[in-house]
Amino acid sequence: MADPSSYRPAPGQIPDSPGVYKFRDEHRRVIYVGKAKSLRQRLANYFQPLANLHPRTATMVTTAASVEWTVVSTEVEALQLEYSWIKEYDPRFNVKYRDDKSYPYLAVTLNEEFPRVQVMRGHKKKGVRYFGPYAHAWAIRETVDLMLRVFPVRTCSAGVFRNAASAGRPCLLGYIGKCSAPCVGRVTPEEHRELAEEFCDFMAGRTGTYLRRLEKAMTEAAEEMEYERAARLRDDIEALRRAMEKNAVVLADATDADLIALAEDELEAAVQIFHVRGGRVRGQRGWVTDKVEAVDTAGLVEHALQQLYGEESGDAVPKEVLVPALPEDAEAVGQWLSGRRGSQVSLRVPQRGDKKDLMATVARNAQQALVLHKTKRASDLTTRSRALEEIAEALDLDSAPLRIECFDISHLQGEDVVASMVVFEDGLPRKSEYRRFQIKTFEGQDDVRSMHEVIGRRFRRYLAEKEKTGEWGEDGEVPVDEAGDDGRRKRFAYPPQLVVVDGGQPQVAAARRALDELGIDDVAVCGLAKRLEEVWLPGEDDPVVLPRSSEGLYLLQRVRDTAHDFAIRYQRSKRTKRLRSSPLDAVPGLGDTRKQALIKHFGSVKRLKQATIEQICEVPGFGRKTAEAVAVALARAVPAAPAVNTATGEIMEDDGGTTA
Repeated sequence: MADPSSYRPAPGQIPDSPGVYKFRDEHRRVIYVGKAKSLRQRLANYFQPLANLHPRTATMVTTAASVEWTVVSTEVEALQLEYSWIKEYDPRFNVKYRDDKSYPYLAVTLNEEFPRVQVMRGHKKKGVRYFGPYAHAWAIRETVDLMLRVFPVRTCSAGVFRNAASAGRPCLLGYIGKCSAPCVGRVTPEEHRELAEEFCDFMAGRTGTYLRRLEKAMTEAAEEMEYERAARLRDDIEALRRAMEKNAVVLADATDADLIALAEDELEAAVQIFHVRGGRVRGQRGWVTDKVEAVDTAGLVEHALQQLYGEESGDAVPKEVLVPALPEDAEAVGQWLSGRRGSQVSLRVPQRGDKKDLMATVARNAQQALVLHKTKRASDLTTRSRALEEIAEALDLDSAPLRIECFDISHLQGEDVVASMVVFEDGLPRKSEYRRFQIKTFEGQDDVRSMHEVIGRRFRRYLAEKEKTGEWGEDGEVPVDEAGDDGRRKRFAYPPQLVVVDGGQPQVAAARRALDELGIDDVAVCGLAKRLEEVWLPGEDDPVVLPRSSEGLYLLQRVRDTAHDFAIRYQRSKRTKRLRSSPLDAVPGLGDTRKQALIKHFGSVKRLKQATIEQICEVPGFGRKTAEAVAVALARAVPAAPAVNTATGEIMEDDGGTTA
C-alpha cells in the first residue's frame, strides 16, 4: 500500500487549466483516468488525509504509485480524451458498463453494391446503417418479413447471391415477391439501392410519405379496375401498419430522442436506454456496472453517455437526450454530443408531460434489470459457494457459514420498536425461519440495548431446546409469529455459524456480550455498517473492508437488506394497528359489528363521545348496561393527537366517519 504523499506533485507544479489525468500503480499500469476543469483543484482533492476520502477513492490513491496529466484547451477535448484513454487502458478503478455487443441490430449494408438487410451483432462497421438494438433477433425477422412485401431488398448471404447469379435463377424469396432479385438482373443496382434507402427511411420513422403514396396508388388502381394490383397494395399497406404497430407511438410530436434511466445501490448500477425515433420506441438496451469509483447519479449518466455515443456520429446521435440528472459539466457534454452529431443536441432532464412519463417507464425497466441481475447472481450455486468461502476467509472462520442469521432493529422516532431475524442457509433465504420480535424490557429508542435483548432471547431459546426441556427460557414468552399453522410452537433448534447485525461497533459489541453472558462461544458475530459497507468484528478497532467485487460482501449486503426490509414491514404494521385503535376496544364483549353500528349511527367517535347514555341505547343491539360501558370507556380514553394532512400541514377535524 503506497502513501499518497510519496508521489504528490510539488506545489505549483500542477497547471490550473482543463485536462485529463492518469493514476498509475507501481507496475506503471493505468488504474484510473479522470478529467477536470482545473487539474490543480481536482488533483488536490485526492491528496487529503485518507480519513476524509471516500473508501473507494482511498483504495485507489493507496494503490497508485504516480500521477500524470495532459493539458487540453477545452472541456470538450478533455471529455473526448478521457473516453479515449478509458477505452485504451481499461483502468480497474473506472466505472465501465458491461458490454452490450450481444444485442442484435437490424442492419442495412449500404457499403455494398447490392445492399443487404440482415441481423447483425458485434462492432458496428463503417457504411452500414443500423436500427435498434432489439431485445430478440426474432423481433427483427418478424419486422423484416412484413416490410419485404413493400421494400423487396436483398436478404441473402454473399454465397447464396453468387450461386443464384451463376445459375440464372433467383431464390424462393425472388419467386414469391419478397426480393427484387438483383442477382438475376430483374432490377438495376441503382433501383435496388433506391429500395434499400427507402427501407432505411421507413425504419427511421419517415412512414407517412410511403403510406400516403401506397394509399394513392391503391385508389388509382381501383378506379382503373386493376383489382388484383389494388388488393396487393392494400395488403402492402396492412403489412406496413402491422410493422409500425410493433412500436407504439409514445411521443406524439414525432420526437427523435434517447431516454436514459438508472437504478442503483451501494455496489452496482443498471442503465436502461430507450431509442425513440419518429415518436416510436425503435430500440432498447441496458447495461449493469459495478461501482468501482466514488460516483453519483450525475457521474453515472456521464459515463453512460460516453459509452453510448463515444463511437457514434451523425443521425446515430439523436437531437434530444433525456437523462435523470445532468452531468457535472453538462454544457461541455452537450457540446461534445453536438460535435458527434454535427448539429445541436439538447441534453436535459424531462420535467413534465409525456417525456417525463416515458422516463418513469424507462426507470422501471432499469430497476427490474437490476433486480434480475441480482437474482441471477444470487441463485448461482458456484457464486454462492464462493461468497461463503470469501466470508469465512475474511472473518477467519474455521469453515464456511452455511447458516447465517441477521438481526435488525426498527422504530419510528423511538416508538413501536421491533426487531427482525432472517435466516440464510447455503446462501439462500429460509423464509420459514424468519422471526419478528417486540422490544419489551424498556421503553424508548436504544438500538444497542435492543440488539442485546433480541440476541439474548433468541439464544436462550436455543439453549433451552438444546437441553431438551421443552421450555422457552425464563420469561416463557413466544415472539410474534412464533406459533405455526398447526398451533405448535416453532423452536430455535438450530444455531447459526454466523450472526450478522445491522450496524457498527456498538451493535456488534452488544451482540457479542449477549452471547458471552449465555456462555456461547462457537457462534461468530459481525456487523455490516450500511453507510460505507464495512464489516465490523467484536473487539476490533478497524473494520474488515471486503473488495467491492467480492461475492462475500454482496451476500452479506443482501442478508442485511433483507433483515432491514423485514423489520420495517413489521414496524409499519404495528404502527398502523396502533393508529387504528379505538377507545371502544376497551369495552368488554363489544365486537366489530356493534362498533360499526355505533359509528354509523353517530357519524364519528367524536360525536359518540358527546352522546348521552339514553342516545346510545337508541342504537339497535345496545342495552343500558352496554351503553354505560361504552360511555365509561370513552370518558377514560386519552384524547388523541390531532390528525395532520402531511401534504398540506393542515390539522384535520375528527368529524368524518372514523372507523372504530
